[in-house]
Amino acid sequence: MFDNINTRSVTFNILMINLVLFVVALAIPTLNDILSLHYLFNKHGYTESIGFQPYQVITHMFMHGGFMHILFNMYGLFMFGSILERVWGPQRFLLFYLITGFGAVVLHMGVQMWIVHSATGTFDPTIVQLNDAGQTAIVTYVSRTVGASGAIFGLLTAFALLFPNTELMLMFIPFPVKAKYFVPIYLAIELYLGVAQYGGDNVAHFAHLGGALFAFILVKLWNRDRWNLY
Repeated sequence: MFDNINTRSVTFNILMINLVLFVVALAIPTLNDILSLHYLFNKHGYTESIGFQPYQVITHMFMHGGFMHILFNMYGLFMFGSILERVWGPQRFLLFYLITGFGAVVLHMGVQMWIVHSATGTFDPTIVQLNDAGQTAIVTYVSRTVGASGAIFGLLTAFALLFPNTELMLMFIPFPVKAKYFVPIYLAIELYLGVAQYGGDNVAHFAHLGGALFAFILVKLWNRDRWNLY
């Protein structure tokens, strides 16, 4: 699987950045608060965290919440990213990765703002309004989001669009499934879980869906000029 790894590839370097930051964050826990994505209107002083900073839109994509989190994301990055980078070239692949990661932020933050506004009547509540609104609004307001999952879902979606009949043999499925079947089912599950909002579920399902949505739009736009794409 790891034969002939191109250490100059964008995929490899993104993977290494994620691994290095994961290890550094274990040694310096405060780095998680600094580089994680906070609620857009979370001001420094409301909580003990640094609050939202614009750079977090990018930096949170390279942070992870645990070993299994980074394992699955880096597995997906290596599995699909290495193929898509060969198809598109390094520059377009990097652009795709960052745009789909940003798309994940857009949808995730939009849902967060809707939750807070529905509970408090404003996107930018005071601490009193938050306390009166209840647990859901407070948890949303103080939450920190980390992970490359949005961009990984973008890669998975792009792979399914470009190679729909390729059979995938994934860690958690004991039999091969064509990409064109696996990805829609997976996204439908993500949508269901995102809407259901089960207690204790700390997965940013709408970030996954945002990455997939932006990936779908990008691939469709780029495929209008398939001669240049390939």
